[in-house]
Amino acid sequence: MTLHLQGITPDIGSAPIITRFAPSPTGLLHIGHAYAAWVARELAQQSNKGRLLLRFEDIDTTRIKAPYYDAIENDLKWLGLPWDDSALRQSTRSEAYQSALAELKSVGVIYPCFCTRSEIIVETTRMSNAPHGPEGPPYPGTCRKLERSAQQEKISSGIAHSWRLDSQLASELCGPLDFTDLRFGKIRVDPSLLGDVILARKDIGTAYHLAVVVDDAFQGITHVTRGDDLLHSTHVHRLLQSLIKLPAPIYLHHPLVADEHGKRLAKRSDSQSIASLREEGKTPQEIFALIENALGKQAWRIS
Repeated sequence: MTLHLQGITPDIGSAPIITRFAPSPTGLLHIGHAYAAWVARELAQQSNKGRLLLRFEDIDTTRIKAPYYDAIENDLKWLGLPWDDSALRQSTRSEAYQSALAELKSVGVIYPCFCTRSEIIVETTRMSNAPHGPEGPPYPGTCRKLERSAQQEKISSGIAHSWRLDSQLASELCGPLDFTDLRFGKIRVDPSLLGDVILARKDIGTAYHLAVVVDDAFQGITHVTRGDDLLHSTHVHRLLQSLIKLPAPIYLHHPLVADEHGKRLAKRSDSQSIASLREEGKTPQEIFALIENALGKQAWRIS
């Protein structure tokens, strides 16, 4: 099998490619995960001494179930998608995330947010003309407007809070930025797409956007492969890379595998889990055939 973009193998250069597959151990892998892992593995193998790394995104320990670590690894081995080195667990990396957060605080590009989810919903509903991004209307910036003294008073009084990125200030500090995607080409960063995202939460200490950027740099990832539903998140990640002075990898945002109704697969799609399909007697080759059929005429294909 070979990775193609409309029949053309992308020019990936001659340096070793290091990719990663980063599932969350909150459920069983389904065929969408199998495709994501395959894309990461295939891209790495197109270079001399390329490597695929496995990372467990398990910072939210309230949703993690221990048996899924082994289940994910067993599914990958059965599919013929081995990885290099030991799997990294984000739950062991809290000090690195706190260090990055402290650096962002020193730059002055994050602020404490005391809003509850219900308060944010009320405010964004009131802003009926606010521009909507891929995840709905962006955070309205309520706490960004608080004076520093008011922020400190709330923190000192023990009010629960998260930390948000001031996307506009970050953009002004970084200046024009872009990133390269093997499917879409060079893309100019637009900080308004997701607005002031949460970088640290009161319940888990950090959040996806910060953890993934820190770990991609730590593992030396040269090429990030993931579904195109995360394309807008990359705009935030590129800002963070610039602010923390981390290298910017090349990206490949591939199409998502959908069900028969065209809806994105979720971990609750038990009928499409690798474990269920294997119990039905499916072979790895048959599973990849199912994936290719589900992709239809998408640009990025297995061939």
